[in-house]
Amino acid sequence: MAAADGTRRPGRRRPKALIIGAGIGGLAAAATLRHVGVDVEIYEKAGDMRPGGSALSLSANARVALRTLGLDLDVERRGRAYPALRLCTATGDPIRTVSFARLGDRLGAQNVAIHRAELHQALLAAAGDPPVRLGATARRFRVTGDHVRVDFHEGQTAEGDLLIGADGFHSAVRRQIAGPERPREPGYVCWLATLPLRHPKIRDGYAAHYWGRGQRFGLVQLDGDRVYWWGTLNMAPAVARDWRGGKAEIERAYSGWAEEIRVAIAQTPESAIISVPARDRPFLDRWGCGPVTLLGDAAHPMLPSLGQGAALAVEDAVVLAHCLRQAVDLPHALRRYETARRDRTRWMVREAYSLSRVEQLAHPIADLVRRLYLRWLPDRLLDRRNEIALTFAGSPDPTVTPK
Repeated sequence: MAAADGTRRPGRRRPKALIIGAGIGGLAAAATLRHVGVDVEIYEKAGDMRPGGSALSLSANARVALRTLGLDLDVERRGRAYPALRLCTATGDPIRTVSFARLGDRLGAQNVAIHRAELHQALLAAAGDPPVRLGATARRFRVTGDHVRVDFHEGQTAEGDLLIGADGFHSAVRRQIAGPERPREPGYVCWLATLPLRHPKIRDGYAAHYWGRGQRFGLVQLDGDRVYWWGTLNMAPAVARDWRGGKAEIERAYSGWAEEIRVAIAQTPESAIISVPARDRPFLDRWGCGPVTLLGDAAHPMLPSLGQGAALAVEDAVVLAHCLRQAVDLPHALRRYETARRDRTRWMVREAYSLSRVEQLAHPIADLVRRLYLRWLPDRLLDRRNEIALTFAGSPDPTVTPK
């Protein structure tokens, strides 16, 4: 059992958690669980630890959550805080500016744009260089008494006191808990890239979203002269799932858009562009059984519209650690964690889905109404919605009975 400072009390064995997946959620879980006296072993199906993807937003709620355990990833040194988000038309005309600096000051942390690789390094350091087994693809788990065993496709097995499925959208752990599922595919593709770029408009923590008909574009300044961009375009789900177009197709899609957008795409090597289909899953109420639970995208995959995927995975890891600190009944602690996370993550999944539908509107009249709504929506209403998303609710109430 853990003492208040995270150390184990004499006479009690430290529990061991098997973490499936070495992405942001898995590494965040390793860092937070280590902090409360839980040993971890991480199993990752990839053959190396080079993270896929581009950059992301680590928003204020994740940073505040980590502080409840005394953890600070120093992300402002590794990335860049962005004080505001500019909403623009496709040609760059301003619609409105959403201030995050004021809200961040009130909440105690700013939103930070950071490359995925930098966040991985920070989490690995916080986890104390935990054991990671690469090339290990989880096949199934079996619970026997107080232990859980995982069988891997490569032939090896692992045993522990807990199993944390942090294995992403195609989670093998989730599949065994929930059975076969069909993803929701709203019908658009997402392109992502990071590149070195100097442009007179992209400075001082520049972050902007450009809205067109059935497509969008984002530009965010990272550390130094690096820029992160993403784009979306409506298309049939089957085409988005297996998009095989090239950079030339992307350039055609944004012909006539703002000059900084066309420059960013033109200067991006084709090999640096990542294509991802937009998809999520209907919310799953049951995340685990016995000593097994889910975390991050394995538990609540969501569309990217809120930019909260990484932050929610970090929140999950923090709440999980709070529930396991001093826990004697480990399965009961996992149910407390799930109960504590269920309402907030359900709200986020639903809000991201609803916002995505508005963002990808293609009809000219719908586009006009959307721009007018964004321009005239009162600041207090917009700030309130942002505050809900960016506020970490804190550690769970120990008196709450798990569902």
